[in-house]
Amino acid sequence: MYQNIVNARVTFRNSPIHILERFTIKDLEKAYSQFKENSGLDECVIIQTCNRIEVFGKAKNYDVNKIKKTWAGLTGLDETVVEENIEFVENTDALHHLLKLTSGLDSMVVGEEQILGQIKNSITLARNAKASGQHLNNLFDKAIRIGTRIRNSTGISRGGISIGSMAVKLAEENIDELKLKKILVIGTGEVSTLVAKSLGRRGYDFMVTSRTIERSQMFCETMGGTAVKFEDTLTKFENYDVLFVATTAPYFLVTNERIVKAMETKKNGMMILDLSNPRTVDEKVAIIKGVKLMNLDQIAEMVEKNMKSRTNKIKSVENIISEELTVLEASMKRLDAEPLVKDVFKNMDSLREKELQKALQMLNETDEKKIKIIEELTKAVMECIVATPMNNIRKASEQGKPDIIELASKLFDYKKELD
Repeated sequence: MYQNIVNARVTFRNSPIHILERFTIKDLEKAYSQFKENSGLDECVIIQTCNRIEVFGKAKNYDVNKIKKTWAGLTGLDETVVEENIEFVENTDALHHLLKLTSGLDSMVVGEEQILGQIKNSITLARNAKASGQHLNNLFDKAIRIGTRIRNSTGISRGGISIGSMAVKLAEENIDELKLKKILVIGTGEVSTLVAKSLGRRGYDFMVTSRTIERSQMFCETMGGTAVKFEDTLTKFENYDVLFVATTAPYFLVTNERIVKAMETKKNGMMILDLSNPRTVDEKVAIIKGVKLMNLDQIAEMVEKNMKSRTNKIKSVENIISEELTVLEASMKRLDAEPLVKDVFKNMDSLREKELQKALQMLNETDEKKIKIIEELTKAVMECIVATPMNNIRKASEQGKPDIIELASKLFDYKKELD
């Protein structure tokens, strides 16, 4: 490529989490400025998630060592640490990596959906900061569309792949208009966190209870939801339509008697998802009219099935990426010729307009209809003459022949730097 697309990254694949966190760039505005000023990148997009920090850049000339040095300066890291952990690829490999990201193949959990939203957010922030330009804007827009299409056509993102997301998905499938229902999460541990994250991402309101109201409040400050007193919930299950129970209590918290009592005054049904190990919901509640009970073993089995299904689709996704990569690479190379093509068309049109006005003065023509016909004729003649060489220049660019673009720029007296 005449313009290079580069990718520098630190991810869960090559660095432990405690090292990865140290590469986090806190001041993005400063980072964009530093990368563009000090490393030769004309455009830049930074992607940061809990599993990766990545820099995508575009440049005619760049210096890998300067990119690493800039990153070290922004994070205060020793350059040796940066050298040991940063992975660097360019052009075809960089495009291929971005497609793997948007399609979910490079995530810790295959097919996870969150990364696509994070990439969309990253390019939006880069645009707003005027850090990205024609090349990276085009690249990210196309990669996001391709990734979305791959996910939809292969189904690699379908089905819950964590206990929390699977539990919420089951609630959605079994409860009509879940957003209008009262949801309670019992517990504030790891599984409850997964449930709360999933509920939050889908925009559901929910209550949270734990042994102490303080613990519930601390949980809600981070994960969302509204804290309620533990004692109140145990005697008032009729106030809720869905219970996510994830505790380590050595006895049944949700007893048969409590649910029988709740259902006596409750007009609609109730779904209970027991995510505890050992179980903390009495299995007898399953036979109470209007109650749907699912336990951890059943949900884990569904998660495993979904994960296996996703893994089986990896080859299909890889094949589609290979096909799309060729088209994406050609479209990116073509961008290198566009400034020249636009300049030639603009100059030609300026000359056409100038000569047209001369001719109309010589003809002393005032009939608007005739003037319009003559003007359209001059445009058609100009476009017929210019279209073929311009399309050939674009094709040469797609085929990775920058020497032809350089020669064309001399023939057409194009003095601006191709950018």
